[in-house]
Amino acid sequence: MNVDGTLGYRFLLYKCFEGGNMSNSISQDFKMLSLLRFALPSMIMMMFMSLYSIVDGVFISRYVGSDALSASNIIFPVITIVIAVGIMLATGGSAVVARKMGEGNFKEARKDFTMLTLIGFVFGIVALVLGNLWIEPIVKLLGATPRLLSDSISYLSVLLYFAPMYMLQMIFQTFLVTAGRPQLGLWATLVGGIANIILDYVFMVPMNLGVLGAALATGIGQAIPAIVGCIYFSFFREELYFVIPKFRKSVLIETCFNGSSEMVSNLATSVITFLFNIIMLKMKGEEGVAAITIALYGQFLFNSLYMGYSMGVAPVISFNYGKKNYKLLKNVIRICLGFITISSMLILILSLMTNRFVVEIFSPKGSKTYEIAVAGCFLFSFNYLFSGVNIFSSSMFTALSNGRISAIISFMRTFVFLILSILLLPLFMGEPGVWISVPVAEFLTIFIAVGFIVCNRKKYHY
Repeated sequence: MNVDGTLGYRFLLYKCFEGGNMSNSISQDFKMLSLLRFALPSMIMMMFMSLYSIVDGVFISRYVGSDALSASNIIFPVITIVIAVGIMLATGGSAVVARKMGEGNFKEARKDFTMLTLIGFVFGIVALVLGNLWIEPIVKLLGATPRLLSDSISYLSVLLYFAPMYMLQMIFQTFLVTAGRPQLGLWATLVGGIANIILDYVFMVPMNLGVLGAALATGIGQAIPAIVGCIYFSFFREELYFVIPKFRKSVLIETCFNGSSEMVSNLATSVITFLFNIIMLKMKGEEGVAAITIALYGQFLFNSLYMGYSMGVAPVISFNYGKKNYKLLKNVIRICLGFITISSMLILILSLMTNRFVVEIFSPKGSKTYEIAVAGCFLFSFNYLFSGVNIFSSSMFTALSNGRISAIISFMRTFVFLILSILLLPLFMGEPGVWISVPVAEFLTIFIAVGFIVCNRKKYHY
């Protein structure tokens, strides 16, 4: 290719990926609307990521059956583990990299970013290989009954082949915000989500591939933003891009420590999903697992909004903390807490109003799964009143490089309060105890989260 052709090619790529400017800078003086606008791409991205699984669930339940829906939920803990490591590297690494950018140390920030991306990709390959080698014992261990075994293996096997893409997608989603390019990540995720929906229909209806088709559609949807991120960070030399990495053990340890709370939350999701499945199988059979799957889809969607918001504002918090701009740091945190408090109330009202309609999307009215889910989702919805503050508080302390407090909040919320609630409440309340366990755990956690926020105001100048 000649010089003019090369320049034309690079210009075309630049225009395709253009979308960030000074108004997207993490150093700007944020107000309520500008901060929401800055975080909005991350919020939409996270919600679209949750829609990957939800759309699969809708097509699976409608075109394959409730047993196949139960099978997709049985294997969910494995995928959650992969996502947990990706989120740990993304959130913990973003706090380290954004802080160094705030300090003006861009050279080290780029090397650390490249190193963490490479580590994530390698972990995805390891998960692909080991997961498929022992896939049947894993699925049986997760509680798959003979009715669910075949669909569970098919669904998990295909998803594992896309594990490296899952890792890259999670890492790029956060670091595009750190690089001041949230719109690029948003558009890539939107394209991936739309592709997922279209391919779900193509693979499952005309091609009749069943759960295998659903897994293929999800994997391709994840691969699109991963490829876009690879292109951007490889070809565009702006604030953050790929360089020759230098392995620094201290950076990896700090990243893992900072992101440990987010990893703990997702690992706990694996354990919690497993416990829900086992308990509901015992109480209500395969239909009970399908019903709890519908409730978990709703939680996944609404919590993803707060996760996206928290991930979107985290680089802003890290940058201003590194720059010692405490006035703006204080303003940003107060805006975040106000937004989350108001939106939590609105989401609870929305969930209660649309309960029956949402359940009917997955299961026809009058079916056993429908009746179980409608009654249970009403109780389950009250967790949305408290979860937003808990998610943000953990993310905020990660952004402030205080992985210890962040991990305590996440650990208490999940491995302590939620697991204990799931195990104990059904013993005293029966089936309602299963559905009320998440609201109870979120309610107990909010006292710890708010306590840490109040007690650390002077230390972090907010």
